[in-house]
Amino acid sequence: MTHTTQAVRPAYRPVRPGPRETLTGTAREVWSRRRLITYLVRADLKKRGADTVLGNLWWVIDPLLTMLVYVVLISIILRVEREAYPLFIFTAILPWKWFSSSIADAVTCVTTRDRIIKQVNFPKIVLPMAVSVGGVANFVFGLVPLLGMLVLFYPSRITAWILLLPVVALVQFLLTIGIAVLASALTVFFRDIGNVATHALRIWFYLSPALYGAEQVTQAVGEGSILSTIYRLNPFVALFESYRNLIYAGAPPVWDLLALVLVESVILLVVAVLVFRRMEPSFAKVI
Repeated sequence: MTHTTQAVRPAYRPVRPGPRETLTGTAREVWSRRRLITYLVRADLKKRGADTVLGNLWWVIDPLLTMLVYVVLISIILRVEREAYPLFIFTAILPWKWFSSSIADAVTCVTTRDRIIKQVNFPKIVLPMAVSVGGVANFVFGLVPLLGMLVLFYPSRITAWILLLPVVALVQFLLTIGIAVLASALTVFFRDIGNVATHALRIWFYLSPALYGAEQVTQAVGEGSILSTIYRLNPFVALFESYRNLIYAGAPPVWDLLALVLVESVILLVVAVLVFRRMEPSFAKVI
């Protein structure tokens, strides 16, 4: 009696790429789809301006109106005195508008494109990337009234330090894109993030030195105290203070805090990309 033995072939299991391969592969895919990102950015900008009478002028008018509201509240109603307060607050409102609008759009950038995601095979990470790049356009438009305020009302505050604005903006861009990528992926599985994001952004704004200076918090809680240290971990303390130093005070950025935010932003971006690519294969099933 003979027995025949057959080799049992192990079931095929696809090998997931490691973190390094995932990051390098993502970078190549994003670069190869740069024309798609450009198209998405242009389409979004055109759509935003098409449904209003003033069109794209709202990107200039909106931060000015927000500034006016806070100037009336703080300077006139509460009678808080600070020299050149309109410029002081505008240097915080402008970058915050860029950040908050980018995150608000990123939260839904995947879930609202369910049809194209199910029909077309493309790297979905280009969606939050396009949102983040589009936010830069809003920031650039907002620089027009900022430069106008400096030239017309505060020419004495124009210094060579303003040329370092792109450096601070680059740090903010890395922070924004990291949060945008992570939020867009998590919202696919946890839709409540969309509702929470609006309130979280509002709280974050008031906890940041936007309407007031960081030195006021330091004076209130004490220099070197635990609360002061915790407060400075807020990345927008470094960003707002750096923008203000360049534009309002004619001084260099807060280099130490800005460097810390840069390191945190890069780490966050790496984690966000890894999480996004891990969740990406399930997007079409969930949405």
